Amino acid sequence: MQSALALGAPPSLATLLKGQDTSLFLDFDGTLVELAEGPDAIEPLSDLAERLARLSGRLEGRCAVVSGRSITDIERHTGPLSVAMAGSHGSDIRTGGGEALGNGPAQIPPEIEQRLREFAVSEGLDYEHKPHGGALHYRRNPDKGARAHEFAETLAAEHGWAAQSGKCVVELVAGDANKGAAVSALMQTAPFAGSRPIFVGDDLTDEAGFKVCDALGGAGILVGDREETCATYRLKTVTMVHEWLEL
Repeated sequence: MQSALALGAPPSLATLLKGQDTSLFLDFDGTLVELAEGPDAIEPLSDLAERLARLSGRLEGRCAVVSGRSITDIERHTGPLSVAMAGSHGSDIRTGGGEALGNGPAQIPPEIEQRLREFAVSEGLDYEHKPHGGALHYRRNPDKGARAHEFAETLAAEHGWAAQSGKCVVELVAGDANKGAAVSALMQTAPFAGSRPIFVGDDLTDEAGFKVCDALGGAGILVGDREETCATYRLKTVTMVHEWLEL
């Protein structure tokens, strides 16, 4: 781990593409889209799907969106996407052609969801049901963050699941669901296999993607100024990400 403030900007995308085949793995919230007060309040570019399609074409299909959101939820905001995708923290993966990889996300057990909902009501938090799990959002009540994390981690341990931390959110997901595993799975398929992987993301859950890309000869690009990171480079804002990607 190192301080993000010490990281420089990555080489231009054009420079990277000249050297060798390169793959891009892009987080969604806080990377392609500005963060908002709630998960439904985001405002993606109106033509983001078309811009990503052009980027993927430039990379000969080696472009994927990797998000904690479900694929269905992402496309509810963007319209259909023609790039590879890994939603639900990497547990739901599809190729650029729309073919599924793996078994899909594990459904959250009813007893876990009930306890999450009850806790959200009692603590004044927002609960979000997801195909792969459940999330407690505390952006409106940041002072409840520590309590939410403590509860989620205890609940996850009781059921053999995992608690994943994000910006003003903690989620319960199946124990093997993470963005690094999604990158590894896609890197074993065409057209990603054999390329240099670059992961761009802003959140703690993106660190798993950074680590896998680094191990495969690539790099991570952190968005924002979060203090500790495994990334190699940094871009300060979503606008800078768009400029770097030449969207």
